[in-house]
Amino acid sequence: MAGAITRGVLFVHSAPRALCPHLEWAAGNVLGTRVSFDWTPQPAGRGLYRAEYSWQGAQGTGARLASALRGWDHLRYEVTEEASHGADGARWSHTPDLGIFHAMTDVHGNVVVPEDRIRAALDLAHDPRAMRDALDLALGTAWDDELEPFRYAGAGAPVRWLHRVG
Repeated sequence: MAGAITRGVLFVHSAPRALCPHLEWAAGNVLGTRVSFDWTPQPAGRGLYRAEYSWQGAQGTGARLASALRGWDHLRYEVTEEASHGADGARWSHTPDLGIFHAMTDVHGNVVVPEDRIRAALDLAHDPRAMRDALDLALGTAWDDELEPFRYAGAGAPVRWLHRVG
């Protein structure tokens, strides 16, 4: 591997059983080695499975993993890449309904919003709703909202579906 080495985690939050071996093949192709995930049932969805895989590779491996899995129907996943010499950390989130979201992250995994995105949102200050929408988009709020029940269920906790009223 040329260049700086980094590491990260591939979180497959939900995938149909038939897709599982294909995901292993796609990840292995990016990582240059055969991988085998420890698949467990995903309590947040009947017939769905989840897995986590820690990886190590050259800078940009996270982006290649996210791209290799992008666009697969019925797949929810996140890829993280830690900061390394000369590169920021990053997170990619994907849901079937929203597609892919990418953000830079700090050493704690928090999303870092670039100055130009904040300035663009501030330009909308005359319309608080539009400003809020711009900041929510920059933070990936819709992806977090959709993935949270699958993240939480993956931690072994029972799933509780809450519905917003009003």
